[in-house]
Amino acid sequence: MNFLEIANARQSCRRYDPARAVEQEKLDAVLEAARLAPSACNGQPYHITVCTGDARETVAKATMGMGMNKFAADAPVLLVLSEAPYVKSAALGAKVKKNDYRSMDIGIVAAYITAEAAAQELGSCMLGWFDDDKIRKACGLDSPVRLVITLGYAAADDPLRTKKRKERDELVTVL
Repeated sequence: MNFLEIANARQSCRRYDPARAVEQEKLDAVLEAARLAPSACNGQPYHITVCTGDARETVAKATMGMGMNKFAADAPVLLVLSEAPYVKSAALGAKVKKNDYRSMDIGIVAAYITAEAAAQELGSCMLGWFDDDKIRKACGLDSPVRLVITLGYAAADDPLRTKKRKERDELVTVL
């Protein structure tokens, strides 16, 4: 698939097939894409914790507060993206320019993860609703959790939905 085909195929999966495990080679490809993602000063100010088994169950429950993200229970893999320290040059740039490069970098790595998941024919969903304290405890993390990404095969009855996006002229100005 080329990138536009990946972008058209990728959607937030909210129905996983719990009987289908993610093959290690596909997970490795997703993690390699994450490793190659660009970041400010190549600092990669994040850490990815791969949750399977009991850790997956605990983290999934920590995303389901107030009835949210029930589908996370069926995803065979959850990736927890937490903050890591800036490299010195990025820390200086963030302070001088008053710009939060770490949040941008976490967004970029999440995009690479979900795009490669789509290329591997895996479903994914980025979750921002979670209990940070519970996930930190389950994963042994000292730094804030910023995102959880579910990974797995979409259920057979989870068809590709029509994309609802703004028209290009609403998003782009050419000067």
